[in-house]
Amino acid sequence: MEKEQIHELFTKLEAAKYTKEGLEYWSARDFQEILGYTKWDNFLKVIQKAKDSAQTSGVAVSDHFADIGKMIDIGKGGKREIEDIALTRYACYLIAQNGDATTKHQVAFAQTYFAVQTRKQEIIEQRLLDVSRVSAREKLTRSEKKLSGILYERGVDDKGFAIIRSKGDQVLFGGYTTAMMKQRLGVAETRPLADHLSTLAINAKEFANNLTSHNVEVKDLKGINPIGKEHVDNNAAVRNMLLQRGVKPENLPPSEDVQKVKRKLDSEDKKVLKDAQRQGKKK
Repeated sequence: MEKEQIHELFTKLEAAKYTKEGLEYWSARDFQEILGYTKWDNFLKVIQKAKDSAQTSGVAVSDHFADIGKMIDIGKGGKREIEDIALTRYACYLIAQNGDATTKHQVAFAQTYFAVQTRKQEIIEQRLLDVSRVSAREKLTRSEKKLSGILYERGVDDKGFAIIRSKGDQVLFGGYTTAMMKQRLGVAETRPLADHLSTLAINAKEFANNLTSHNVEVKDLKGINPIGKEHVDNNAAVRNMLLQRGVKPENLPPSEDVQKVKRKLDSEDKKVLKDAQRQGKKK
C-alpha cells in the first residue's frame, strides 16, 4: 500500500470519528463508505459477523453497537432519516477483522488502524509492513503445498520435491545454495531460509512456485527431470524480471524471523481485545 493511500485513509478515519461523553465512536454509514462497501445490505452482513464475534468473546454487543438514525438530504431541501449504527473502536476493529481484506485495501488498513493502541501513522505503517510479510510467508507455504501435491501426482516424491525446490532457489539467488544464503544472511542452520527473507524475496519465490504449478499441469509434465527444468526456468525468469528492475534477490537484506513477527502481531491483537472487553465492563 502506498504512503499516499495510507495517509488518505488515516485522515478519513480520524475525520469520521465522533466523541460523546468521552467515548469515541464512528457512524456505520461513514465507515461503510471508507471501507469501500457500496451496498448497505452487504455491509450489514459484515456487521452481523462482527456482532457474533463480540458475543462469542463474551462482550455485550449493545455496549459497542448502538442503533441510531441519520438524516440525509433527498433534494429540494428535504431530508429523510435512515438507519445507522454507532460503533465503538472495538466494534470497528471487529468489523474490519470480518471484512474482505483480500480485495479491499481499505479493510486491511482499518484492521491495523483499530488494532494499534496509539494512532501514530508511522506505527501503523510498520504494522502494515509486518502484516504484509506474514501474509506473504503464509502464501508461500500454501504455494509450496500446492506444488508438492501436484508433483506427487506426477511421480515426484518428497525427496524429489526438495531437490527441485533447492535447484529453483539456487537459480533465483544467483547461484547461492540454501546453505550459502543462510550463511550470507546470518540465518541459523535449523531455521527455514524463507522465514528470514524480505517480503519481496518471499513473493518472488511464491510467484515462481505458482508458475511451475500452472505450467506443469498445462504442459502435462511428469517426472523429476522435466518438472525440475520447468521450475529452474521459472525461477530464472523471475530473477531476470527482478534484475531488469535493478534488484538482485541475493543482495536483499535479511528480515526479522517472520514467526516472531507473527507472534508479536497476535499478541497485539489479543491485547486490543482484552482492553476493549475491559472497557465494556466499566460502563
